[in-house]
Amino acid sequence: MARLTLATTTPGQPEIFASIQGEGASMGQAVAFVRLSRCNLACTWCDTAYTWHFDSQYSGDDTAHRDGEVFDRKANQITLEVADIAARIAKLGQKRLVITGGEPLLQAPPLADLVEQLSDLVPDMAFEIETNGTVPVPPRLDIRLDQFNVSPKLAHSGNASELALIPEQLAFYAADRRAFFKFVIATPDDVEEVLAIQRRYAIAGHRIYLMPEGVDADILTQRSKWLVDACIAHGLAYSNRQHIYLFGDSRGT
Repeated sequence: MARLTLATTTPGQPEIFASIQGEGASMGQAVAFVRLSRCNLACTWCDTAYTWHFDSQYSGDDTAHRDGEVFDRKANQITLEVADIAARIAKLGQKRLVITGGEPLLQAPPLADLVEQLSDLVPDMAFEIETNGTVPVPPRLDIRLDQFNVSPKLAHSGNASELALIPEQLAFYAADRRAFFKFVIATPDDVEEVLAIQRRYAIAGHRIYLMPEGVDADILTQRSKWLVDACIAHGLAYSNRQHIYLFGDSRGT
């Protein structure tokens, strides 16, 4: 039986829940979420480090998380059969699923099984996937997806550019109209880096969302004040982190 490794909300409880999408092109929509564990990058400001920062031998660039916290793998991971996961998601009663992580595409084959089973259980369900844009999408999964939320990691993430910004993958998503790009922004220098990526891959401005970095509402508000001006100046879209304002920095929201 196909199995997926998920993050947990509390030990033994998979992070599967209904909420609103807090970021990007679908912000505000009612959705179901499933959060997968494991990542191939290591962002210093990652707000879901419990999906990958288990010990000093984690995957990705050898970058320390700024909080310095190391998570217990057993308490923060759970592996379930795909059929079980599909039934839990269907029970939430939503018509759109956001697949997030971690980096979900690291588990693409069983993830394709999940999407296929959910398509049978909920025939009109739409699927969007959140990815860092470094991992290829196999055709069996690609044909089932309605939206890509691609979040390439800029220099301030702490990842080496050769790991985080892979030209063939960025070109793939730039050419796919289902893909929206969401960049985490902490300083004006980050905006300049986004503009260079936009020029190189000829990405239309309405497909690029700039989102302030932070897990505190006050910090997000402060950064949003100048970030909105940058979006207006360069014809880009702005994304808030609405779930932080509504629920705080908590799992399962």
